[in-house]
Amino acid sequence: MPLFASPGCGGGTFHEAPATCRARPPTAGPGRGGAMIPPRLAALGRVVAIGGGTGLGRTLRALDFLGERLVGVVATTDNGGSTGWIREQAGGIAWGDIRNCLNQVVAQPTLGSRLLEYRFVDAGALSGHSLGNLMMLALDQLSPRPLYAIDLVRELLGVELRLVPMCESASHLAARYADGRPVRGEMHLDAMTEVPAAIWLDPQVAATPEAVQAVVDADLILFGPGSFMTSILPALLLPDFRAAVAASRAPRVLIANLHPERGPVGLLDAAALLRWTREVLGVAVFDRVLWPASRPGPELEGVEVVVAQVAAGDCLFHEPALLTQALERCLADEPD
Repeated sequence: MPLFASPGCGGGTFHEAPATCRARPPTAGPGRGGAMIPPRLAALGRVVAIGGGTGLGRTLRALDFLGERLVGVVATTDNGGSTGWIREQAGGIAWGDIRNCLNQVVAQPTLGSRLLEYRFVDAGALSGHSLGNLMMLALDQLSPRPLYAIDLVRELLGVELRLVPMCESASHLAARYADGRPVRGEMHLDAMTEVPAAIWLDPQVAATPEAVQAVVDADLILFGPGSFMTSILPALLLPDFRAAVAASRAPRVLIANLHPERGPVGLLDAAALLRWTREVLGVAVFDRVLWPASRPGPELEGVEVVVAQVAAGDCLFHEPALLTQALERCLADEPD
């Protein structure tokens, strides 16, 4: 979605230009690096991937041949590191995971992508902070909506797929222990010693309308990989977004991590995790789980398990090319 600056300098505001349809027609053929695009994935009109940071970035890279038919819905509740410091100082949504996803799907490194990932060194109070996060904050302050700031960076980097923040208002994860003790903020939730008895957004906010519409239009909905409680779950805590996912007839696939998680969710096996998710959300949101062949496969009731090789050796992250093949298998198992 092209954006342009209003006349004038300094305090100009970015506005949305008239939208044009640039989505490529469904077709199989060579993708990134010359790899062949699986035909079932290539035929999809809309794919939505939900998560945050590194894990979602791997999924987006695996499917970037879809161009504008691919929408990433990114978690915006992080409160740690450079992102957390910026939120303390200026408020707003968390920019770190959005920045990370953008850089992972850049086809060729550019000066813009290098600046987006640059962290200050020997710069006093700025040391360790991300220039990209500050750039996103500045563009947000110049734009009517955070979504428009993201679209501007996406255009500058030549990224075709769409990235949408799960919400455009500041909110944090909050939870409660079984004995009633409250916890607020992702960092504190990660440090919990037991699985939360309840989890919610504080304050409760509305989902970004484009995120909800993407789910309504989706032919395939993917979750993860990544931290379940702090990357995958936040968007599902938005009532309007959760309702759209629950009502969707598209396959809803949870991409399992290569290794067990740390933190409270790591205390649960796959079956217990799905039961806990249904309890806290009130609805079932997964039809199947894509499980790595490197881990013993779980037995799940009411959810199909597709076991596939998604990484080579002891790799810590999903390999995009292998993930593409595994997701094609998930669709191949769809009844006609």
